[in-house]
Amino acid sequence: MLQEAESPYATLQVQAQPSGFGAEIVGLDLTRPLSRQALAEVKAAWAKHAVVAFPDQPLSLDQLEAFTQAIGAFGEDPFIRPMPGHPNVLELRREPDERATNFGAGWHSDWSFQPSPPAATLLHSEVVPPVGGDTLFCDCTRAYDALSDSMKAMLAPLRAVHSATRAYGTEGVFAKETAKRTLQIVVSPEADKSLSHPLVRTHPVTGRKALFISPVYTVGVEGMTREEGAAILGYLFQHMTQDAFIYRHRWRPRMLLMWDNRCTMHFAEGGYDGHLRVMHRTTVAGDVPR
Repeated sequence: MLQEAESPYATLQVQAQPSGFGAEIVGLDLTRPLSRQALAEVKAAWAKHAVVAFPDQPLSLDQLEAFTQAIGAFGEDPFIRPMPGHPNVLELRREPDERATNFGAGWHSDWSFQPSPPAATLLHSEVVPPVGGDTLFCDCTRAYDALSDSMKAMLAPLRAVHSATRAYGTEGVFAKETAKRTLQIVVSPEADKSLSHPLVRTHPVTGRKALFISPVYTVGVEGMTREEGAAILGYLFQHMTQDAFIYRHRWRPRMLLMWDNRCTMHFAEGGYDGHLRVMHRTTVAGDVPR
């Protein structure tokens, strides 16, 4: 059940989940530019709740782009062809007759293999199927907070290795895919590259620490054997995806969702075979994880 946020906002209403992770923001019309105060309050609510939904927002592509740029500069979206005439918008379309695995069906933080991964992802629902299609989010901040002091001390100096190879690499899932898929995915040797980020990163706005890893894009721990890294990561993935840290988002038509890739990971559920689903996605550039 949604609850009114304790801190009052002058230009909007924030209805938060009981845990504080996830909220709906109402009282705004995102088809028009926001005032400076309203934009500041949206950013504050997003920083506090990490995943924020704006219901009943019939946005055109131009309006989606304009709101995205109000949050920050566009991020870079590799390995997927954007919409014609809109190089910063991805159309996540799945036709009723598609049988390929739904896009995003694995826990991840968007593009964490980039030197500066996106701070935000925005997803706008155009066509919502009558069944399935929920998006699950993991609160990586509370998951970190719940660890013992000894575990936190052990993780503090570690750097996790990130790569897109499992998904978009030359031997990745999409390279081997044979089922029809409307989404145009580009398999590339660039996806086989890797880099490292702190396993625990500090949020640049809130100052809180969060686990910055995911099963899809984190392939090891720097300086450790494959088996050693897998043991640590396996434990953390199991810990992070406990029900206590999960928010399940149920979509409605014309809803805009914005989440913080710096302190969450997410998982797109299927369950809507035989139904059309259409979403439009943008990202906001982020900073180097620290």
